[in-house]
Order: sequence, then structure tokens, then C-alpha cells
Amino acid sequence: MSKIEFKAESKRLLEMMINSIYTQKEIFLRELISNASDAIDKIYYKALTDEKLVFNKDDYYIKVTADKANRTLTISDTGIGMSKEDLENHLGVIAKSGSLAFKNEHEAKDGHNIIGQFGVGFYSAFMVADKVTVITKALDSDRAYKWESEGAEGYTIEPAEKASVGTDIILHIKPNTEDDQYDEYLDQYRLKAIIKKYSDFIRYPIKMDIAGKRLKEGSDNEFEDYVEEQTVNSMVPIWRKNKNELKDEDYTNFYQEKRYGFDKPLKHLHISADGAVVYNAILFIPENTPYDYYTKEYEKGLELYSSGVLIMNKCADLLPDYFSFVKGMVDSEDLSLNISRELLQHDRQLKLIAKNIKSKIKGALQSMLKDERENYEKFYGSFGRQLKFGVYNDFGANKEDLQDLLLFHSSKEKKLVTLDEYVSRMPEEQKYIYYATGENHARIEKLPQTELVADKGYEILYFTDEVDEFAIKMLMKYKDKEFRNVSSGDLGIEASEEEKKAESEAADNKELFEHMTKLLEGKVKTVKASKRLKSHPVCLTSEGELSIEMEKILRAMPNGGDVKADKVLEINVNHDVFRSLQNAFESDKTKLDLYTHLLYNQALLIEGLPVQDPVEFTNDICKIMV
Repeated sequence: MSKIEFKAESKRLLEMMINSIYTQKEIFLRELISNASDAIDKIYYKALTDEKLVFNKDDYYIKVTADKANRTLTISDTGIGMSKEDLENHLGVIAKSGSLAFKNEHEAKDGHNIIGQFGVGFYSAFMVADKVTVITKALDSDRAYKWESEGAEGYTIEPAEKASVGTDIILHIKPNTEDDQYDEYLDQYRLKAIIKKYSDFIRYPIKMDIAGKRLKEGSDNEFEDYVEEQTVNSMVPIWRKNKNELKDEDYTNFYQEKRYGFDKPLKHLHISADGAVVYNAILFIPENTPYDYYTKEYEKGLELYSSGVLIMNKCADLLPDYFSFVKGMVDSEDLSLNISRELLQHDRQLKLIAKNIKSKIKGALQSMLKDERENYEKFYGSFGRQLKFGVYNDFGANKEDLQDLLLFHSSKEKKLVTLDEYVSRMPEEQKYIYYATGENHARIEKLPQTELVADKGYEILYFTDEVDEFAIKMLMKYKDKEFRNVSSGDLGIEASEEEKKAESEAADNKELFEHMTKLLEGKVKTVKASKRLKSHPVCLTSEGELSIEMEKILRAMPNGGDVKADKVLEINVNHDVFRSLQNAFESDKTKLDLYTHLLYNQALLIEGLPVQDPVEFTNDICKIMV
């Protein structure tokens, strides 16, 4: 029997495919099972048009058999089988897909879509096998044939014996090497795991003979070995079931079975889209943050299936970064895949699915915020920072999508509030949405800069996350109300008679403030009388876009550089300390300098900024005590 050579282009493609097209060797089993499923689908389709052929689904299955002794792995199916001509045309010419030709010739019905389209999946077997044998008998044929190949050199075809219609693919598994342990493809547990991972939702039973131990009948402590044929795949995926048939527990079980997280999801979305693009999806909003979520190691993405076959573990293109916490899967038959089915072509269908999913997630979060506030606040405690990053990133491109999902702690409500809730309570004369920044709520409440705004009865939002102020700067305004830091130069609050009096007194002490400004040159932009302080003697504020809190955050970064906010030292002219400054200015400039440095360092400490010279500061305190 002479060996038939592959065509030159087929030979090159086979060599390339074995070495580079597939990134993981375990993919071979997905490909062969998908081909077996296609073979059964073809009988199903034929039964729709041939009255003589009755399709009894119970008669059709795929069997995976490992023989460690002979180092063979067999994938059998009860599908349509192949004639000698089919073997020559479809296994003799690489990248000529019988499934693709069948799909082009017929319109698939009743959801039985053909999986294989490229005609290279079969040859992935050579990644793990040094010889592949195919024994097949076609429907309506009395003859069976054997196709056999040891790789790129060619193949043989000869008559064979096979009692039933279908195909057996026998892989002669390679011996182990230093780099690869091929024995794993003969281990029942490893094979079962690969099937569950990639082919769990193939619509026909995938059977295996599973070995185990059990108590001997009538014995309390004596065990016996047994082998039992089991169906190892689920077949009907949860996303193709009617939503009305499913309970919350079913979704939670699916979440945990797929190991999306160790927690229970706060909310699930079951999507069945049938429009410009057809797909099914089940998405979960987790309760807890994964341990690596806010690190570079975290990998976002949804599981992506094509006709029930897993194509990608994490398809990042389906989720925007600000919704990267979402777990789940998408199954579509409309995707354009590359030759290995491991990567997607970036096409219109994928973008449409991603756009639709983004909208669904946003709607689910809005619904949770409105109807399940407690659950939403749990979610926000875990992932609120990511939403704020989303507002800040891409120069605010997504701020309209996210602004109504943000929550901040309120000085009045003493709880988390939305921007809409804040604005709805604003007095008519209030010009701005006020906020204060700090490490925690307790510290912010004690900030001197909050005194004037709080005294007016205005609500203040507390920003404690590093990203908060950056996000708000990008947001700029909400419902035509600008945001304003309580440490900003202009608070937009009309001066009271007491404040006007203070301004007048400050004008009379112009030389005093100029002297203090000169003394603190390089540290502050200016020293001036405060319009915001009530009981505190001093505070630092800022001018311009960069606040003091933003300076702290940027300077803490590896590439933060020597970033500085334009600081202003504000003095409360109604405080007794100011009288001491006036007296020192008139009679003792040395004491004035001492007081100035003390007040500046006190203001730094209030802001949580480091005192530049702690020894000098403590010595200055000692001087006023003597």
C-alpha cells in the first residue's frame, strides 16, 4: 500500500499549524470533539429532509477512551461518517473543511449550527500524537475505510472493518519529553477536566469509562475496583434554558461551578439578544473584591463560547475597564474567528456585543442603586474606586455613563449619597457642590477649611480615595453645578458683615502680611486674611487647579516629581493669635518670625503634610514656652 503525499501547501500548513497556530496542546481534544459533534449534526440535518431516516437523539453520542498500556486515545462518534472520497478530500487536503462546505450548502435549522469551519482542527491531533488512525463508515455505505498518517510526510487509505456508521479517531500519544508530559492525555481525570473546560456544552453526550473504588456489596471495609461509563458533559448550558425555569440558586451554583469567585454574586444578568447580533450571556456582579483586583496581575474578561464551545477563557474586549469586575460568559454563533478558533477577529459583531453588554451592566447597576441600595453599597465598597477611575480615564470620555453611579459620604447625611441626591437638596442660593479631601471622615470633619461652608448649612462631600478629586476635576460639573473644594480660593459665598470687617482689618495690616509672605517665600504663594475660618487660627488653602491633596498623591507616585500646589497661608483675623502677630510686628520682628514659622508648620500638620525641619519646629515651641 503506497503512501499518498500531502500537497506541498498542505504539508507546509501542517508543519506550521503543529508548531504555531495553537497556543495550548490541550486544544486538540476540543477540536476533535467539535468535529464529532458536527458529524452527528449532519445526520440530524439529513433526517429533516429524508423521511426514511429517523433521528433518535439517544442513539447519538461521542466516546473518549484512553488506553494507557498501548498509549492510545480514541475519540469515537456515531455521526455521519466518511467515504473514501471524503477522506481524500477532507483529510488529504488540509484547510478544506467538510463542515464549512456543508454549512454553505445548507441552511442550518433548529439551532444545530456547524462548529468547524476551517478544516485544520483535525490536524491539531499531531501536537500530541506521532500517528493518527481514522476508521470510518459513512451513512448508507456498506464499506469502511482506514486513513492513517504519521504527520507531514503523507497518509494511507485502505479498506477496514467497522460494524456501525460513524468515525473512530485513534491517537498514538507521543512519549514524554523534558518539556512535555504527554502522559496527561491518557489520564482520565485530566481528559475529563479538558472536556469540562472546552466542550461541556456540546449538545450530545460525551461518554468516558471512569474507574473508581466502592465498597463491596455486603462488606463494611472491603473495597473493589470498578469501571462505569459516565456522561461527562452538561450538554444543555444554563444560558440556553428559559429564564422562568431558573432560580437564583441555579445562577449561584453556576457562578461557583465556573469558579468565578468564592463569594456569592450580588446580582446576575441573563441576556438573550436576538437582533443585529445574536448571543446569550450570563453576567455576575460580585460582592467581594478579588485579592489581586487592584493590581497589574488582574486579568479582566468574560468567557467566550462559539456555539457552546469555549473559545477564550478571558475575552477582555467584551468589557470596558471600568466594568472589569464583571464575571461571566458570552455565547454567540455570529463571531468571526481566526483559523485556530483561539482568537477573535476584531469585527463588527464583537463590538456590537460589547456595546450591548456595557449598556446592560450599567442598567443593572442603576437598578440595584434604586431598588437594592444596601446591596449596591456593598458592591460600591468593593468596586466604587474602579468606577471613579473610569470617570478619570480616557480624559473623561465615559463620565456621562458613570456619574450617576458614584457615591460619596455626606457631612449632613452621615452616609453615602449620590450626586443627584446632593443636588436635589441644595439651597437655591448655593452656587457649588462642595467637597473636602482627607484620609478619613473623622479627619475631614476637623479641617478648619470646612468651617465657613458648614456654618452656611451647606452639605459637604467627603473624598477619601486617592482618585476622588482627580475624577471630579474631570467631571467638572453635575447638572450645571460646578464642584468646589472647600480649600479653594473662591468659595462663591457672599461675605457677611463680620467677614467684610475682617477684610477691612486685613487691608490695614497689609505690611504685616507682606512681611510674613516674604519670610515664607518658596513655601507659600501668599499670606492673607481668611474669609473661611471661624474658630481656628490658621489653615492652608490652594490656588489654581492643583489642590494640596492632589499634590500629596502625585508626589507619592514613583514618577511624581517635585509637583507643588500654589499654597496660601490664611490667618483668622478674629482670633487672639492675630493680635499677637500685630503686637510682634509693632515691637518684636524676631518674635513675629517665630510666630510665622510656627503657624506655617501648624498648618502643614493640619493638612497631613510633613514638617520640613522637625527639630527646628520643636525648638520654636520651646522658645515660646520660656
